[in-house]
Amino acid sequence: MTNPAATARLAGRREWTSFTVLLLPLLLVSMDVSVLYFAIPAITDQLDPSATQQLWIFDSYAFALSGLLITMGSLGDRIGRRKLLLIGATAFGLASIGAGYATSAEMLIAARVLLGIGGATLMPSTLALVRNLFQDAKQRGKAIAIWSGAMTGGIALGSVLSGVMLNHFFWGSVFLINVPAMLLLLVLVPVLVPEFKDPAPGRFDLLGIPLSMAAVLPVVYGLKEIAAEGFEPLYLGCLAVGLAFGYVFVRRQRTRHDAMVSRALFQGRGFGAGIGLNTVAAFAMMGSAYFTTQYLQSVLGMGPLEAALWSLAPSLVIGAAAPVGAALAQKLDRAYVMAGGFLLAAAGFALIGLVGTDSLWLLLIGAGVLASGIVTVMSLVSDMALASAPAEKAGSAASLLETGQEFGGALGMAVLGSLGTAVYRSDLADSEPAVRETLGGAAATAHQIGGEAGEQVLALAREAFVHGMQYAAWGGTALLLGAAVLAAALMRGIEAPAPPAAEPATGTEDRAHEATYH
Repeated sequence: MTNPAATARLAGRREWTSFTVLLLPLLLVSMDVSVLYFAIPAITDQLDPSATQQLWIFDSYAFALSGLLITMGSLGDRIGRRKLLLIGATAFGLASIGAGYATSAEMLIAARVLLGIGGATLMPSTLALVRNLFQDAKQRGKAIAIWSGAMTGGIALGSVLSGVMLNHFFWGSVFLINVPAMLLLLVLVPVLVPEFKDPAPGRFDLLGIPLSMAAVLPVVYGLKEIAAEGFEPLYLGCLAVGLAFGYVFVRRQRTRHDAMVSRALFQGRGFGAGIGLNTVAAFAMMGSAYFTTQYLQSVLGMGPLEAALWSLAPSLVIGAAAPVGAALAQKLDRAYVMAGGFLLAAAGFALIGLVGTDSLWLLLIGAGVLASGIVTVMSLVSDMALASAPAEKAGSAASLLETGQEFGGALGMAVLGSLGTAVYRSDLADSEPAVRETLGGAAATAHQIGGEAGEQVLALAREAFVHGMQYAAWGGTALLLGAAVLAAALMRGIEAPAPPAAEPATGTEDRAHEATYH
């Protein structure tokens, strides 16, 4: 019998050039997650947002992005992934102009929502197109490893770029930098990237759009607020509402022939398990980031730009981790490479669990080790899940992977953040409420007290925060050790199949395009 992987067409220079172009929107979307970290003081001075409006300036982008990922993945399969990418790039560029020149908080919030909608089209489109461009398993694994590293690096780069831009230009420049990149994308994508879509998509499930959003948004909102405010009844109610709508959405998808989330996606043995493992990986990544960013600024006393620059240090090893993992997966059972990635990440969490109140290098090493293991897992899981899905459903598969990451990230901040907060408040049970509430509140109180007494209050609060971070890190270590066992058990023996070439958009013109492309 002929091995399909052996007969898969190898990607050439044009495919790799197309892939390089697809990294551009990925970087911009991931950077926009963190680009506001330094800009918010200037925005507050210019637009005078209320406390609620300030929160929505931050969160509206992430909510729109996470709520529409499933919808946009399915839409891209139907109308064409390249077409959706171009539509999303246009929307993202126009929304960036609107955000950059916003004259009120309401206008900026609306622009951030539009940025999230555009981002929801770009993320699954780029990953699905990577799936279609690379039919050879080895090349596809390498491409997805680079894709995963670029996404992780973009989040760290966004905060640094924001600080640099604000040192030279007005606050809107952090958004306007997207515009020339999107114009370049609109020029290059039609020339270099071929179109792929489902040749027989069926009717679009219009009712599935509000149902999917009603399932995703309350859960993401509830988890984010629990991380910040604790287990309040309102936020637990949001989780319950989201889960109820999620049940209705899943029931609907299981009974429809033209479902937004095709049942064919879960016929591959590695897909469902891969979604779960990817969610755990995002849990660990965002759960650790919740503490490390606060540690650099609130415990070590760094300014925002200095903290952002130091946070780039772990990226030096992250860039090499995913390609090394992909290379190992060509020689070993990838289940064991995934398990090794989880073990490496667990070791990173364990190192963070040893951090004291003045342990910058130990924190950076631990964060680098953890992120290297997580990026390795994410790239291998993404490759296997996409390869096991039908080629015509690659957009839906990519959107589910990324929705799982959104859930995992929010859950990581909520669970590990709540654990750390509980320890912090327990250690400061006899302190006044402002000190016991948050480390930021303790710093403000210490500044008001002043002198040696103020320094003592701040020192106790910092020790309590680090103690809470240690407990959270040990909890994360235990979780990742369990994930390593699950990865070895659930993914063992699953080979990432070479995907059959997706049918290009039908018609003589597109067949001629494919002939020219090769």
